[in-house]
Amino acid sequence: MQKTLVLGSTSPFRKELLERFNIDFVVDSPDINETPLNNETPEDYVLRLSLEKAKAVADRHPDSLIIASDQCSILNGVIRGKPGNHENAIKQLTESSGQCVSFLTGLCLYDSSDDSYQLDLVPYYVDFRDLNKAEIESYLRAEEPYFCAGSFKSEGLGVTLFKSMRGDDPTALIGLPLIRLSEMLREKEISLP
Repeated sequence: MQKTLVLGSTSPFRKELLERFNIDFVVDSPDINETPLNNETPEDYVLRLSLEKAKAVADRHPDSLIIASDQCSILNGVIRGKPGNHENAIKQLTESSGQCVSFLTGLCLYDSSDDSYQLDLVPYYVDFRDLNKAEIESYLRAEEPYFCAGSFKSEGLGVTLFKSMRGDDPTALIGLPLIRLSEMLREKEISLP
């Protein structure tokens, strides 16, 4: 008998991505503090939060496999979170104009039956076009990406802001790297179509 799969996330984008696998899973909110620690590197930050999210959800789901991830955007070595509002999104996109922004996605598959886990980091890079204020305003009014790292939705109109994108897994940019996740699930003998 296969273990229950649990997506430890409130993100509708991660849920939609996981549905691509055509497997049964339940969703549970991890509800953790996402404040970076003093002197924490961006890589350590997303890996720590991915594991903490998985453990928080695992407490409520014994004998399950918990999928959790976290993402941050980085510009000039500085972690940038979700903007939360229009003004912060304008600031983020203005700063991103003409720049390469790194996106780091931490991914954890946690087995609550024995407290074992697989943890990985999947990077993705976005080169932004030179953006003017009118383009930024128009984009933000159209998509309102205030709860997305980097202030855009690459699966929507966000791609119009880019010159190029680089990485091994485009789903990492949306927040759940499916290529790496499929490898992790296979290691736990979960059959994928």
